[in-house]
Amino acid sequence: MWDSNKDYRLLIAQKSKDLFERTIESGSFRGRWNKKMAREIARNLNTDFQTLLYSYMEPKDMANSKDVEEIISKAHELIRYLGGEDWYHIFLREAKKEDKEKTEESVAKVKFFLRTLLGLKDRLAHGPINDPIIGIDIIVGEVMSTTKHPNADNLLITNININNQAIKVVTNDLDVKEGNRVGISMLPPVSFQGIVSEGMFLGSGEGILKDVQGELGQIPKGFPIESLNETRNLIESFLK
Repeated sequence: MWDSNKDYRLLIAQKSKDLFERTIESGSFRGRWNKKMAREIARNLNTDFQTLLYSYMEPKDMANSKDVEEIISKAHELIRYLGGEDWYHIFLREAKKEDKEKTEESVAKVKFFLRTLLGLKDRLAHGPINDPIIGIDIIVGEVMSTTKHPNADNLLITNININNQAIKVVTNDLDVKEGNRVGISMLPPVSFQGIVSEGMFLGSGEGILKDVQGELGQIPKGFPIESLNETRNLIESFLK
């Protein structure tokens, strides 16, 4: 019997919901969106998560359950109440100049939450895996551009193509350049001296991996397992 109460996929999804609720209450988002309904749907997710956490179903059975379908359906509802598929562009456009940094961080947190919910079925379909990294996406990306961090000489800002969208990752590896194919842990976003990073590059003591194999936006192939150690630590920290 699978101990669903300790399934990292469910624990991270539940924790990301808490992050979402704090984010929409922070006052970062301006414009016309239905905050009341977004808040209500997020609260209703508690019941769905509790049902799954104490179901003791096998992960593949959970993946095909009505409860997971309901969670994914609510994620799509949330997108609608946030303003539609273009919601994050609207919030960034509506933000006052002095609030832009805070809004960018809030947008990144909501994107992480929605990604976590929308990918839950696929993660559970991998079966009984007791490893923190199963709770988030580990994907291949391609560096499109790099710029110096305006407030830190030891950091670079990179724009990454992950096939269906572009994301921003801040790194301390100053040798990263356009065209590098990288592995990315889609962790909860973090602000580094005013610049939000939407993930973290996989790497080891010699820097990040710059020739990762696999399709853009998909799971990397043949990378060293030790490159996930820091990801595990950060996931555990997030759950605490």
